[in-house]
Amino acid sequence: MYLTHSPFWLQWLYPRLTWHKNRKEKYVYLTFDDGPIPVVTSFVLNTLNKFNAKATFFCIGDNVSKFPKIYADVLANGHTVGNHTHDHLRGWVCTTEEYLSNIKKCAELVNSNLFRPPYGRIKRSQISVIRSHLPDINIVMWDVLSCDFDLKISAEKCLQNVLKHTRNGSIIVFHDSHKAFPHLQKILPSVLEQLELKGFSFKAL
Repeated sequence: MYLTHSPFWLQWLYPRLTWHKNRKEKYVYLTFDDGPIPVVTSFVLNTLNKFNAKATFFCIGDNVSKFPKIYADVLANGHTVGNHTHDHLRGWVCTTEEYLSNIKKCAELVNSNLFRPPYGRIKRSQISVIRSHLPDINIVMWDVLSCDFDLKISAEKCLQNVLKHTRNGSIIVFHDSHKAFPHLQKILPSVLEQLELKGFSFKAL
């Protein structure tokens, strides 16, 4: 089960997390989780370049170690990066000590103060411990989920999820992963084109 957008009550329960940016400015913040990997991340970079769009890539440390050239391409194209743990850990089913250690392991490869919990799952205790050990960390969630990972729904449904819920300052989640690629390659160009027509510009976090 997942929510296509983050409701007010969820943001209210976790006010110390970043759910969106300034609602007064007509910018949106595209984010890509789970890379970098061959083919998919390169497709994303090429598509973003066509629209002169900047984005943020929340990287899995293990993928960075496997594909350093693709990670370097992300940075060379002027995008920002964030920590997505080294092994894509699900916070709800691991200890706080294991979770923090995995974040630190990713940080050895990904130099960033941005962190996004895989699956959007994180315990309150983990938030507190992360902040105490990494006081400059910004835990970034989202307010729009493209659902590109869900192949049980159509690409058109994913596109409409984004267009329906995007507002000024929205943080939108996509995935540069093999699983999401069938949807991503269909919807990303349309998202960029249609949001640009609505007057939005694309910024990195």
